[in-house]
Amino acid sequence: MSDHSAPTPVTAFEPITIGSLRLRNRIVMAPMTRSRAFGTRANADMATYYAQRAGAGLIITEGTQPSPVGQGYPDTPGLHTNEQVEAWTAVTGAVHEAGGVIVAQLMHTGRIGHPATTAAVGSGALTPVAPSAVRAAGSVFTPEGPRDHVQPAELNEDEIRATIADFAAAARNAVAAGFDGVEVHGANGYLLHQFLATNANQRTDDWGGSARNRIRFTVEVVEAVAAAIGADRTGLRISPANGLGDTTEDDAATLYPLLVERLNGLQLAYLHLVEAGDAGLTPVIRAAWKGALILNAVTPDSRDDSARLDRVARGEADLVSFARAYIANPDLVDRLAEGAPLAEPDLTKAYGGGREGYTDYPVLARDGASA
Repeated sequence: MSDHSAPTPVTAFEPITIGSLRLRNRIVMAPMTRSRAFGTRANADMATYYAQRAGAGLIITEGTQPSPVGQGYPDTPGLHTNEQVEAWTAVTGAVHEAGGVIVAQLMHTGRIGHPATTAAVGSGALTPVAPSAVRAAGSVFTPEGPRDHVQPAELNEDEIRATIADFAAAARNAVAAGFDGVEVHGANGYLLHQFLATNANQRTDDWGGSARNRIRFTVEVVEAVAAAIGADRTGLRISPANGLGDTTEDDAATLYPLLVERLNGLQLAYLHLVEAGDAGLTPVIRAAWKGALILNAVTPDSRDDSARLDRVARGEADLVSFARAYIANPDLVDRLAEGAPLAEPDLTKAYGGGREGYTDYPVLARDGASA
């Protein structure tokens, strides 16, 4: 008698290989700015923080600037100096010793920044840059407190090329620092997303206008990073139509499938999709993308993070990422596997400060012992 039973669904706790990254499970720690890289360099507390969370199949670091002008917030780390590279080696070493896999997220914030922030770290009062000289609405946190966004400087052709080269150099620095790969941040209203947006990108040259032109910067950054370290160690994060950073994408439904089509030939390690804008695009992108898909998913209750695991079982994604849940649950994979309650983070301690609210969240107590 033949067996016509349905195949057993894949679970998020099973191993997977994406590109050159061999992962013990399909649960990903999403990138989260924590503003504890004082002087733009990683430190011992950061090594502890990431090593505590090495049970994740993949750790993606907080956004890390590829150049001084790419810094948007206080106390975020860089990967553009020898000192920064050396500082990161302690972090990657600690994660690897704990059995984890870690990639660096390269984040150029573009117009979401302020001269006061770069001045505070000795880089000079740098004017943020963008595809067009269009100021973002709202304000940004600086060492002097919240300040209104300033009008950014429009990148010229040579500066665009130099910025692409900065990403490639930072990717090489990431590998030199011991990272297993790099995620390029093309989401959440930062520089690559600004080039994709119809309101932030008002250029009339080959970098703006049509959707095909507006995806060019993202494509060329990813191509440069892949050429520098290997496509099998390169990922890209996108967030279609989520509106962050005062971005508008009038043609998201056609732009993102076009972007995915252009990237498919590179054979990247993964695409990381933030489902915070038009969730209807998720199945479209899933069908168009030929590689591994990490989904930062919307759930009925944002605190019910275990519901995200079902997206893997249903085949809607290959992996799922968690952000907030990882702040207060360093052993998140174990808690999800056991169906244990998740601790809630103290978000008043999410940004800046010391170890409190950073490395002092406990793991589950077992065998009657406190953890």
